[in-house]
Parts: sequence; C-alpha cells; structure tokens
Amino acid sequence: MAYDVEISELSLKADLIEEAINFFWKHWGSESNFNFYSDCITHSLDQQNALPKFYIGTIEVIIVCSYALLTNDIISRQDLMPWFACLYVDESYRNQGIAASLLVDGLLQAKAKGYKRLYLSTDLVDFYEKNGWEQYGVGYGTSGDAFKIYSKET
Repeated sequence: MAYDVEISELSLKADLIEEAINFFWKHWGSESNFNFYSDCITHSLDQQNALPKFYIGTIEVIIVCSYALLTNDIISRQDLMPWFACLYVDESYRNQGIAASLLVDGLLQAKAKGYKRLYLSTDLVDFYEKNGWEQYGVGYGTSGDAFKIYSKET
C-alpha cells in the first residue's frame, strides 16, 4: 500500500511542534536527554534559513517519519556540513519508499539553502548505497565508535 506522506519543515506545522519534539526524542533520544531535543528543536523554529532544521512527514495529522538537517551530527568530522540526520520511519509505514522520499527531500532542502553536498553518518549496510550515496570516509562518535560517513551532491 502506498501512502501519501506530506513532508514539512517543522516551523510550518506549529500545531504539531510538541508532538514532533516527542517523536524525535522517542526515536533518537534517551531517558536523560529530553531537554536537549526540546531545546534544540524549539530554537530551530524561528531561524529563517539557518540550521538546524527539523522535518516531519505526516499522513493527515499523524507524524509517521522524520529527518533533520544539522550543522553537526555529534561526530568528529566537524569540518563537514550540513548533515542529514534523524531519519526515522514508523515501522508500520516502512518498505513503502518513504525513507527514500525523505532522502530526496533532504537533498532538495540542502540545495535550496545553498549547500552543494550533504553528509550523513551511519552504521547501516547497503541502505544508503542503494539510494545513490557514496562512502566519503570515517568519523568517530563521542564514545570513540567509528561510523561510516556518506555524502551526496545536492
């Protein structure tokens, strides 16, 4: 079944901000960092073109997916930006091409903001390659773990 997902920058969905903060935190946060997500997302809302920016995908008014464009994905390669991060599709909506649509939207949004290349870090195997991303290098998280860095031209 194909779903018609509306992808929106969060500041354009004022009625869903609290729900979106909870969505990002639930899927990417931990018990101790709700304030980090809330503060970061809240302060991203009133900036014109600046990063970070948070995006949600909705079906009617239900948030089913997300991604963000960030200045850094909490990885050692702080010389690179912007970063595509927080990609999440609710399990009941997976395998419908929604994640690929979010990747395309992220590239379009980065290009519209003047960036020529978009980066991401991951430990997934094959997903990003299948969507045309190329491995750029390796970066390290705060725990010292290595992550593959991918990039794609916008």
